[in-house]
Amino acid sequence: MVLLSLAASHQDLDLSVLERLSAEAHAVGRDVVSGLAPISGAVVLATCNRFEVYLDVDDAADPDAIDAAAVAATRVVAERSGYSADHVAGVLSPVSGTGVAEHLFAVASGLESMVVGEREIAGQVRRALSSARRDGTTTSGLEGLFQAASRTSRAVGSQTGLGAAGRSVVGVALDLVEPALPDWSTVRCLLIGTGSYAGASLAAVKARGCTDITVYSASGRAGQFAADRGVDAAISDLAGALPGIDLVVACSGAAGSLLDADTVRRGASGPLAVVDLALQHDVDPEVGTLPGVTLVGLATVAEHAPDGTSATVAEARRIVAEEVHTFEAELRTREWDPPVVAERRRVIAELASVSAGLPPRSARVLRRRVRTALHKPTVRARTAARSGDTASYAAGLAELAAIDVVALVSGAGAGAAVLG
Repeated sequence: MVLLSLAASHQDLDLSVLERLSAEAHAVGRDVVSGLAPISGAVVLATCNRFEVYLDVDDAADPDAIDAAAVAATRVVAERSGYSADHVAGVLSPVSGTGVAEHLFAVASGLESMVVGEREIAGQVRRALSSARRDGTTTSGLEGLFQAASRTSRAVGSQTGLGAAGRSVVGVALDLVEPALPDWSTVRCLLIGTGSYAGASLAAVKARGCTDITVYSASGRAGQFAADRGVDAAISDLAGALPGIDLVVACSGAAGSLLDADTVRRGASGPLAVVDLALQHDVDPEVGTLPGVTLVGLATVAEHAPDGTSATVAEARRIVAEEVHTFEAELRTREWDPPVVAERRRVIAELASVSAGLPPRSARVLRRRVRTALHKPTVRARTAARSGDTASYAAGLAELAAIDVVALVSGAGAGAAVLG
């Protein structure tokens, strides 16, 4: 078994691309596993800011297995997203081996988030594993990887102040515009967009106490989105939806600006706070120059986000590194232990056969000798497995294979000791 990840995030792509990649995330996991050798398992992590596919690949000894798995998964993502396979291959970065755990553990701990330390991602990682379980696409290897990632996230949260300081992107943005708003209970909000990022933004606005929320979508999906979430849908164009609005949260990720200065001039009827959460602006930057308008975009959020280079973050990364080391040691132990167990079982079975014909006292002496013979090479092999020392592991395994119970009985001086 070898672990492989294919990942894309906000660091490289626009939200609209990520959303398109993520549109059929559950189907991607099922399709990847369904008959696509050498892939035995898949977990898909699809959030507002990232799309990542984690794979359990069979036959790691085959030098072509990882490449074949990456090509197969890329083809499925292309078919489901509508992008070409070449385009998907260009935006999904492959990582295998130790790098998979290093990346996922950092992601789960909020260290790769746009706002470093945000804790929403920890729940998204857990839900990705739960979805894979429901779809029947997880494996013991992927279970171990994602459970270890969640443990790492909890360790970072409990041992550092990062979790308490960290906020979501929309949370930081709302903090920044809050001074320009009336009390949240009276705020009238216009949400632009209906994708997964819009869902997270809507939840954040509601959590502040805002109840008067209208959704606008240039694609015409506002009606169903709003009905599903108990809010209103705009029935006019964007300028017609603006009168009386105090706060605009734009997160459609559409190509090109949806809200320009002229639209605001024509529609806004008072002071206006605008949050633009799209990597490629939903809101024309000129809007921020209008009188009475407060505009906060991702660049501003990044400037005011909790410190991502502090000693706290450094400590969090140290914890992640330790957890990765522990995970890799446990993984090697599980993978390398079966030959050790097999040799021990062989020796024990031989012991049972030989000691059956001995007097009780002689059998007890023989059992002690066999236990002594097994102990040192077993410890050597298992210790080497945890550290990755292949030479010591091979030596320990060879010592186990060389144990001959009959020789322990009949060897020089052994017969007298055992048979008394």
